[in-house]
Amino acid sequence: MNEKVVATNRKAYHDYFLEESWEAGIALTGTEIKSVRLGRVNLRDSFVKVEQGQAWLWNVHVSPYEHGSRYNVNPTRPRKLLLHKDEIQRLAQKLQGRNLTLVPLRIYIKGNRAKVEVALAKGKRQYDKREAIAERDARREIERETKERERG
Repeated sequence: MNEKVVATNRKAYHDYFLEESWEAGIALTGTEIKSVRLGRVNLRDSFVKVEQGQAWLWNVHVSPYEHGSRYNVNPTRPRKLLLHKDEIQRLAQKLQGRNLTLVPLRIYIKGNRAKVEVALAKGKRQYDKREAIAERDARREIERETKERERG
């Protein structure tokens, strides 16, 4: 099946060390799925909480659908993630007692369903972030020099 990526959480790649990832469905209303298909989603500062045997997606901003009128809902409401019970229990166990969190990495349309990729993540310290930026800049510099050598 082909996937159409609707939104990515670029900040998550910068702020966290990502360990494992899972695919989950999202419970959306009719007007929300229309906004998601139009790409009107923001994942910045969003996270996943496991409460009472269910996984919830918090702080994801889905803009109200323009033609939705009274059927539009709160843009930042918590949304239920559709996972199997054993997957949710496994996630809850991994989160327990360790400084880990669940962050959404991207929302995409697979077939005609909205999916979210959720990753188990550990927060980076400030020096880790600076180190990652330095590595990225060094890699870009090396690529730039190799392209110049190939040309000239």
